[in-house]
Amino acid sequence: MLKRFFKALRPPHHEQLPDPDAELALGALMVRVAQADRDYKLEEISLIDKILARLYQHNAIEAAKVRATCEKLHAAAPETDTFGKLIRETTDLKERLAALDALWEIVLADGSSDEGEIKIVEEARIAMGLSYNDSQAARERVQSRLDVS
Repeated sequence: MLKRFFKALRPPHHEQLPDPDAELALGALMVRVAQADRDYKLEEISLIDKILARLYQHNAIEAAKVRATCEKLHAAAPETDTFGKLIRETTDLKERLAALDALWEIVLADGSSDEGEIKIVEEARIAMGLSYNDSQAARERVQSRLDVS
């Protein structure tokens, strides 16, 4: 009887999540940024799927599955800098800059940037070994693409 009681107090056993690679780390960071303002919109979800498809050559269904895994990783996840360090250690500079662009794309998607979103991007930027100037250039690139659209 005591075994059942203690078992009931333990948190439920979560499904086994994969060890994150650079793709899952970036996806989890994008989810983290999108949820930072506590308003995870369908537009942001769709944008994450599009970015994952564009960067990693997924079709729509594959991208949605990856994003769903990233949402779970984010929820159970290590700190932001852990994801950023994983990206830094497993990708080249070009891919890290593309990851930074992707994060700014999520921040700027709704037309406003929340302080919490920017804080996450900055933590990720530092962990990815990128400069403040890299971040400002990424933000400007994304903003100019959005202004053209």
